[in-house]
Amino acid sequence: MEKLTFYALSAPEKLDRIGAYLSERLIRDVSRHRYGYVCIAMEALDQLLMACHCQSINLFVESFLKMVAKLLESEKPNLQILGTNSFVKFANIEEDTPSYHRSYDFFVSRFSEMCHSSHDDLDIRTKIRMSGIKGLQGVVRKTVNDELQANIWDPQHMDKIVPSLLFNLQHVEEAESRSPSPLQATEKEKESPTELAERCLRELLGRAAYGNIKNAIKPVLIHLDNHSLWEPKIFATCCFRIIMYSIQPQHSHLVIQQLLGHLDANSKSAATVRAGIVEVLSEAAVIAASGSVGPTVLEVFNTLLRQLRLSIDYALTGSYDCIAGVSTKIIKEHEERMFQEAVIKTIGSFASTLPTYQQSEVMVFIMNKVPLPSLQQSIEAGKAGENRNRLTQIMLLKSLLQVSVGFQCSNMLTALPSAFLDRLLSAALMEDAEIRLFVLEILISFIDRHGNRQKFSTISTISDISVLKLKVDKCSRQDTVFMKKHGQQLYRHIYLICKEESNVQAHYEALYSMLMLISIELANEEVVVDLIRLVLAVQEIAQINEDNLTAYNRCALFALGAAYLNLISQLTTVPTFCQHIHEVIQMRQKEAPYLLPEDVFVERPRLSKSLDRLGPEVFFWQSKISEVLGGSGYNSDRLSTPYIPQLTDEDRLSKRKSIGETISLQVEVESRNSPEREQRAPAEEITYETLKKAIVDSVAVEEQERERRRQVVEKFQKAPFEEIAAHCGARATLLQSKLNQIFEITIRPPPSPSGTITAAYGQPQNHSIPVYEMKFPDLCVY
Repeated sequence: MEKLTFYALSAPEKLDRIGAYLSERLIRDVSRHRYGYVCIAMEALDQLLMACHCQSINLFVESFLKMVAKLLESEKPNLQILGTNSFVKFANIEEDTPSYHRSYDFFVSRFSEMCHSSHDDLDIRTKIRMSGIKGLQGVVRKTVNDELQANIWDPQHMDKIVPSLLFNLQHVEEAESRSPSPLQATEKEKESPTELAERCLRELLGRAAYGNIKNAIKPVLIHLDNHSLWEPKIFATCCFRIIMYSIQPQHSHLVIQQLLGHLDANSKSAATVRAGIVEVLSEAAVIAASGSVGPTVLEVFNTLLRQLRLSIDYALTGSYDCIAGVSTKIIKEHEERMFQEAVIKTIGSFASTLPTYQQSEVMVFIMNKVPLPSLQQSIEAGKAGENRNRLTQIMLLKSLLQVSVGFQCSNMLTALPSAFLDRLLSAALMEDAEIRLFVLEILISFIDRHGNRQKFSTISTISDISVLKLKVDKCSRQDTVFMKKHGQQLYRHIYLICKEESNVQAHYEALYSMLMLISIELANEEVVVDLIRLVLAVQEIAQINEDNLTAYNRCALFALGAAYLNLISQLTTVPTFCQHIHEVIQMRQKEAPYLLPEDVFVERPRLSKSLDRLGPEVFFWQSKISEVLGGSGYNSDRLSTPYIPQLTDEDRLSKRKSIGETISLQVEVESRNSPEREQRAPAEEITYETLKKAIVDSVAVEEQERERRRQVVEKFQKAPFEEIAAHCGARATLLQSKLNQIFEITIRPPPSPSGTITAAYGQPQNHSIPVYEMKFPDLCVY
């Protein structure tokens, strides 16, 4: 062997003849069953191959591969293993020059076949399967980095290699759990086909470039389909965990897109299969968070929401073809429900991996798909249509809740844009109690930015709120702007939800949490005043009972008001306010315990039917609260004005006609009596003549106004540019002079009123009042 090696090295051009001779001898010895000579010939070839790394090796390799192929074709396991070992040694050699004509198709097919060996003897079967896996690993190593070799990523090769590896991963001889990384495996485990297959699969996927991921993943999906491996989902999840950790992180979104496409392709498969695919998607999304979920984020959610809608249709019609009785498959509603829950969970998993701005886009996207009757969308008629709409609304709001739970945004204006908030609050006015509860929970998850939600999960009148250990920050400027813009809208919907007869304990708990979280997260002095007015108006709903609420609803509203005022009085730290609230609560404990949360919000609430005969001492009085808070610097005029919700288009579109007629007049009265008007016009005696004059004058004023508008439009259409510029310049100068006057007034702002909410935590705030909160005489405002 030494002489032969020396000869081959000194005369490399003779290598091809040496190889041809050895190949001829080996083929003859195999056919004559001289296995000793076969082993000698293969050892000689191996040693020559390892020693001769020169340009002439290509021709020698042809003879070598022919001999390996002959051994692999043999039915003797030992010869197959011998041929595989030689091929693996060859695969580890880095050749100097590429080969243009070498083909590995036979080796891929044969090694894949060995991976599926079903030999009767367990030990021999294990050895053959391991040889097959090692052979495939060798083919991959040999071809993956050489562009001139056969392209191993072609579907014809991948469709053999990947299922062979998965087949060995799937057939675990013992049911013990494997270690997550092959580096941590023991020596005994390394000898199993399962461990070897996993290592080979990881290596294969780790070498996959951007364009090859699809060809590598598709056979995995087909294998899982063919062997019904989505339903237990344990193996499918294990496979995709290996895939997601093995591929390069920047390619993660390609795998997710493949899974989404496969989910669409299986949209008429059994619910258990679809649920398995969706749960695998959920696992993959969590792992993909470290890389990238990809540019088509909304496409992901669009696919999931489409599957949700299809599932609802299947559950309602009982058929995959949307025509009852056509499909032969029996649809089980509980399986479809399980699939829907899996989709919602996956939507939450996906959303948690996204940055904040994309989460906002996703929530707007989901909300836009919720069918809302008040917004004149295409709502299906009939009983089946109503059921479909209701289920769709519930499922989409559940999905939205999943996304909002993990959403963290300091700026409420960006977190709740107007279009999104309008649609969400529109859903809050629906008659379905479950939908209203979802809307409240979504709003709570947005507002709660310091994790205070759980501290208000039970309604009670505790005497010392310090035990709650609330996390409170000063209300930011953005939050103040948000409440100025949307505060009245929020109060209105809280007020209207309180009037619903179908409310249960969960609704009142959510309303209580909502009120308290607004008080903690978004409240300045004006918001606190408005919330107190709102709760007193809610007390009035229960007291007057125009809507014929049940005894439970009325007691619940009384109890809700007591619990809220108890906490807000302690937050504002105005002693006289706290005293009044405490006195009323004590009186209720003696005279009417059924008006307190401790008696109402329990498993068996203790109620009273004599709610119309209650004495004045058990109510919170607006005049008294206005008096005590007004003495501490709060706006007593605003406090003494009863809260009346604003009239909007929603009232005309919804069934609530009862408040529509009264509100328009009351809003006008409220605006006239609002505390912002510092100077009131003196009362004027009204006679027949004054009324007649007012009618005539109003007609004349309208004519004058119309003429003035026509002149202005005509002037801007026909006048020369210089004249228009001069006119606007003069107006700008006048405006600047007025602004200068205002700035002079604001140099020394008045002191902040004592007893504000921020002082509740021992941090008195001596900041100046912002300009937009100041009240100026009418003459100062241009």
